[in-house]
Amino acid sequence: MKFSINQSELQNALSVVLKGIATRSTLPILSGIYLDAHDDTLTLQATDLELSIQYSVSALIEETGKAVVPGKLFSDIVKNLPDAAVHVEAEDDSAVITCDTASFSIKTLDAEDFPGFPHVDVQQEIAIPFAQFASMVKRVARTVSKDESRAILTGVLITLEDSMLKMVATDSYRLAITETQLEDSAAEEFQAVISGSFLQEIASLPRSDENLKLALAENQIVVTYHDTVFINRRLEGNFPNYRQLLPDSYVTRVSMDVGHLIAGVKRTSLLGQTSSPVRFDINIASQTAQLSAVAQDVGSAQETLSCEGEGEDVEIAFNYAYVLDGLSSVNTDNVYLEVQSSLKPGIFKSAEGENFLYLVMPVRIS
Repeated sequence: MKFSINQSELQNALSVVLKGIATRSTLPILSGIYLDAHDDTLTLQATDLELSIQYSVSALIEETGKAVVPGKLFSDIVKNLPDAAVHVEAEDDSAVITCDTASFSIKTLDAEDFPGFPHVDVQQEIAIPFAQFASMVKRVARTVSKDESRAILTGVLITLEDSMLKMVATDSYRLAITETQLEDSAAEEFQAVISGSFLQEIASLPRSDENLKLALAENQIVVTYHDTVFINRRLEGNFPNYRQLLPDSYVTRVSMDVGHLIAGVKRTSLLGQTSSPVRFDINIASQTAQLSAVAQDVGSAQETLSCEGEGEDVEIAFNYAYVLDGLSSVNTDNVYLEVQSSLKPGIFKSAEGENFLYLVMPVRIS
């Protein structure tokens, strides 16, 4: 195998494919990147048997062939080469990489041992502008659980109903929901739970005006974007029935400026340790929300924000980090806070036009 390719293009390809290599596997072949040079195209593949990634890029192919190079090492070498043409020549059990005045020779692995790229029979497929998809993922992904013992909560529930694409995530202390209307979606209704960390990897890819294709198979998800294909296993299990948590009414509803609220929560939380909640005292008569926090043996903090609201006066407290996580996903100038009582979840909603809802369990006020 012999090919030449620009350093920046090869580095870009490797940065995507590297996400798929196995870091803790007992099979050395899974820590490698499979290179296939054919028809003016270089195809790179990586897999940890859960996630498989395939990336195709144009290259000058002098001799077709296949090889598996150590993924991390090959990537580190390419990253440190000058921005010039990189020549790679592989035969038997070694590969020679030359670029400008630098030259490396590295051991390769047997390409015959590399697992074949999965062939998936797709049952459903939707297309969504990449920027829209990435924005939805970023809003819900920080709410997924990090606790592997309840694997289903480490995922995001993605559903399609009546051309409405919805993403839901929860760690059982808070819940985030975002939705968007898909244009010309002929796909049937579906639902799948997909790893939150996998979706975040996809959302962090370079933005473009292209559509991202999301396809479902029986137990896998296939994401196609540009010349890259990602195949990942769907999470098995029953996602919690989140709809029963959403109240159909509220006792108090106020609208606040998002920027002022974020700054106020940050200031109020300066005293407290992570465990100290921020308390919201909402006074409808004066149209104010007073934020306060008390830290034992440290002191207390208070801040008064103006708000517009209706209903009854209410006091409710939340974990401040959870509130900040939710507010950072609100893209509108104002946010609504809806409360039923101090012991029931509070709900933050984006102002009209942005379909985002964030529910937070309250902290008991002592």
